[in-house]
Amino acid sequence: MKEIIIKDISLIDEAAKEFVAAMGSATVFAFYGTMGAGKTTFIKAICQQLGVEEVITSPTFAIVNEYLSVKTNRPIYHFDFYRIKKLEEVFDMGYEDYFYSSDPCFIEWPELIEELLPEDALKVVITTEDDGCRRVVVG
Repeated sequence: MKEIIIKDISLIDEAAKEFVAAMGSATVFAFYGTMGAGKTTFIKAICQQLGVEEVITSPTFAIVNEYLSVKTNRPIYHFDFYRIKKLEEVFDMGYEDYFYSSDPCFIEWPELIEELLPEDALKVVITTEDDGCRRVVVG
């Protein structure tokens, strides 16, 4: 289990570097946290560390955004399942093609599709502490 503390938004790039260094061979990351905890912001910083140069936006309405890493010339997938009403929507989008592609998948609101997550998906929990800093627990 890895813990990363983000004391201030100005330190998010350092935290993202630390996260990327700890990713290991995992490819599916399930980000848990309340609304406003910073899931999207942290995933954006991670994608930038992985070599995404294009504008990174929340996939709230699209469900999935695909980015290209200029470092690996491979895709990175960013999911937001907040608006999913039933699992059939996830089946219809072909989630398996993404989750089992061996390309990085960062998932927001995974609790809504938990039964579809691969067994080896890494759980990432982001909480807001009383002093405003963010605690990221991986594993």
